[in-house]
Amino acid sequence: MQDEAVEINGFDCRMISNPGKGPCIVILHGYMYTSDVWNEIGLLRLLEKKGIPFKAIDMPYGHSNESAPRNPDPAENAAIVARLAPPEAVLIGASLGGYIALRHCVANRASGVMVIAPVMSLQQELASLYSRLSMPVSIIYGDADNVVYPQEIRRLARLLDTDVRVYENARHAAYMDQPERFRKDVLAFYGAITRPDNPAS
Repeated sequence: MQDEAVEINGFDCRMISNPGKGPCIVILHGYMYTSDVWNEIGLLRLLEKKGIPFKAIDMPYGHSNESAPRNPDPAENAAIVARLAPPEAVLIGASLGGYIALRHCVANRASGVMVIAPVMSLQQELASLYSRLSMPVSIIYGDADNVVYPQEIRRLARLLDTDVRVYENARHAAYMDQPERFRKDVLAFYGAITRPDNPAS
């Protein structure tokens, strides 16, 4: 696992990565977090142990990281992801990171996308493009979330034609409240995408 400073599209960002073998997982944190959160819940060490390649980057939209310059513009952040993510990538995005992941996937090829309580996911401009998505989609939601409402998630699931994995007694950052379950769900989602009998693999 490598922790380094990288320059992408004029932004200086920190990235934690692992070369591994197979489709790369690009992991996007929420507004209040950094890529350290994925280490805190044991996800990156698990992916490293399994030999799965990943890129977890501190994005310019983040409140707590040291990316320079800071930039909340969704288009600028999505352009960074487009530079990072190869066409076969699997994207995982939490909250604002989920929104950016969805923006990326409606405009670029990907093998799959997993979002955790994505904010702004029902914006008309974005939602009107969901019919373009042909890759597997997974939604995770904590039933104690007080940022994204349940009806928003249900509508998103209908638009994306997928189910919602509800984490009981979990807040907006559901992966922090139930890290073991989240790690298992990530491995299961990735495994389903990359298994030999999957036409998309």
